[in-house]
Amino acid sequence: MLRTRTTRLPAALLAAVCTTAAAAGTAVLTAPPARAADGAGQAFTIGDPRITESSGLAASLRHPGVYWTHNDSDDGPYLYAVDSQGRTVATVTLRGIEPRDVEAVSLGPDGRLYVGDIGDNLGGKWPEVWIYAFAEPAELRDQAVQVTRYKVRYEDGPRDAEALMVHPVTGRAYIASKKQGGGGLYQGPEQLSPNAVNTFRRIADAPWTTDGAFSPDGTRLVLRGYFSATLYRWKDGAPSGGEALSTPFQRQGESVTFSTDGRALLYGSEGRDSPVWRSPLDDDQLPDTVRPLPGPTTGAAPDRNAPAASGEAAEPSAGAPGDSSSTSAGAGDQVLGVVFLLAVAGAVLGLRRKKRDG
Repeated sequence: MLRTRTTRLPAALLAAVCTTAAAAGTAVLTAPPARAADGAGQAFTIGDPRITESSGLAASLRHPGVYWTHNDSDDGPYLYAVDSQGRTVATVTLRGIEPRDVEAVSLGPDGRLYVGDIGDNLGGKWPEVWIYAFAEPAELRDQAVQVTRYKVRYEDGPRDAEALMVHPVTGRAYIASKKQGGGGLYQGPEQLSPNAVNTFRRIADAPWTTDGAFSPDGTRLVLRGYFSATLYRWKDGAPSGGEALSTPFQRQGESVTFSTDGRALLYGSEGRDSPVWRSPLDDDQLPDTVRPLPGPTTGAAPDRNAPAASGEAAEPSAGAPGDSSSTSAGAGDQVLGVVFLLAVAGAVLGLRRKKRDG
């Protein structure tokens, strides 16, 4: 119930406004271009009317140019394969489960897709959550699959979470909890067991997180929130450092994945006809096994119009060192985020004053 005698903003909203404003700095208030010279911008729009709460995103290795996604709660046991034009090319039904709050999807080195039924809208009340795993289909068509179900508990009690990341080299699963003021990064056992409780132990602090992903070589970890993202170096089974990234302003930023070449991040959002944005990484942000592309002074520039190898959808390349187009676009988006949040805040305050005066 709303209190009619206070004009304080909700704490989460106020925190989001302050964080976004600080990240935006002195950026110019202009909308970013649809596609910048370095490939930054909107990659595609998810057009399937069934997908209204896209809450996870994973780039397929078996089917280049395809991304796996799913709805949040109240949809059913479904996973959707969406191509680089935003078209649904397959719907996979997970047999034998009744998901409660699916929040994440990740691809493991064993060729299986891991689906995280790890959300807790009650703020951390469920004594256990689940991970479902099945082999990524060899053929993209509507089909039903049998899954392996893993029971998950946290060593320090129940909590809400929206990010499941399976390391692409070790196969170990990690979960980032979602909590105002910061949550934690939890590490699963070396191998998940379908016959016992899998206890996840906290190994590091984590910011407010709605999704996360490892780079294809496992040397980088990204954790995103509604209006921000942080990139970590991954070494010896733990994150280190932490660099704030420019992120697009989205309706409700819920998902993130690395491109299959490791050169860019793709950010997804909830909502009908939700756009997926591509944000190239700078040279010093690239995973360890990804070499910077040659620039004007180091060699011939790559042919951005050349067809991709092995039938993969062509991915625009990352910009040369010092290219600020991606950063400017992200900063502009963050300023728009500030404006949006302030508008929401104004509406909330106006409603409260109206109730108080009435």
